[in-house]
Amino acid sequence: MTVPLTAKAVTGAFVASGVVHLVRPQVFEPLVPEQLPGGPRPWVTWSGVAELACAAGMLHPRTRRVAAYAGAALLAGVLPGNVKMALDAQRGDNAVLKAGTLARLPLQVPMIRAMLKAARAA
Repeated sequence: MTVPLTAKAVTGAFVASGVVHLVRPQVFEPLVPEQLPGGPRPWVTWSGVAELACAAGMLHPRTRRVAAYAGAALLAGVLPGNVKMALDAQRGDNAVLKAGTLARLPLQVPMIRAMLKAARAA
């Protein structure tokens, strides 16, 4: 069974984002809600590893279903961080950042749906 194009796009985004999480974790550390224990670095590191693992799992038909469900769960799990990023951006002066972080929020839903569709198709 083929992977829907939208799921391929999300998989590509997982690769790019996962690499940035590991190479430049300071980019994502401000997004980690303060209520989470242990400080932001472990959360950023492990979410990057999870993104790369989901992307790798999407490559093989035998692991695609589990990887797609895990990817959907990951996208739902990072939503609080994305909300925090949008709220933090609204307090700043960067209009592009304000617009971009707000525009990103509703994209979580179609990305989650794409991964669920890929899981059902696997």
